[in-house]
Amino acid sequence: MRIKKTTREILDILYEIHPDAHCELEHENPFQLLVATVLSAQTTDKKVNEVTRKLFKIYKSPQDFATLDYGELEQEIKEIGLYRNKAKNIINLSRSLLENFNGEVPRSHEDLMTLPGVGRKTANVVLSNAYGIPALAVDTHVFRVSNRLGLATASKVEETEKQLTKAIPKDEWIIAHHTLIFHGRRICKAQRPNCGECALASKCKDYMERNRKK
Repeated sequence: MRIKKTTREILDILYEIHPDAHCELEHENPFQLLVATVLSAQTTDKKVNEVTRKLFKIYKSPQDFATLDYGELEQEIKEIGLYRNKAKNIINLSRSLLENFNGEVPRSHEDLMTLPGVGRKTANVVLSNAYGIPALAVDTHVFRVSNRLGLATASKVEETEKQLTKAIPKDEWIIAHHTLIFHGRRICKAQRPNCGECALASKCKDYMERNRKK
């Protein structure tokens, strides 16, 4: 795959800045990762980890979650935003796993997205982190950072994913995803990006445009 010189430079700098980039949702198996990812919508990984450390000691499998009433799980995860809807989705996806996939988390986008509460981003997170299948999940950090840097020029998440998967070599999709998230959480923040500390400022489309307007 041919890759633009600027894209290659940006990726290499990102990898150098964040050599330890990885999935920050704590999990021991694909099912735990699926549950944690559903819980993570509009919630920090830190808060999800606080909840799942206790949750996964009690409930360890789809069978455990499938037998719960919605109210029971709501009480276990009520510290997390949108907990009522998430409790419903987790119980229902657990039942779907048992009914349709022999209790196993599937390995394809199509099958994963039949599960309640599982969209494209969640499916990509599970495929890449649980199974090592190349996928590039676009969350709020990936969307923001990639468009600021100029790796993508899109106003929607799905279009951003399409552009990134074309611009970035397939064997780098997983590490690029983690590295963009790390950069968004630590440097290229939503409200106050630390441009003065960013080694990519001179190559950043957004930074260059803002400085030209001054």
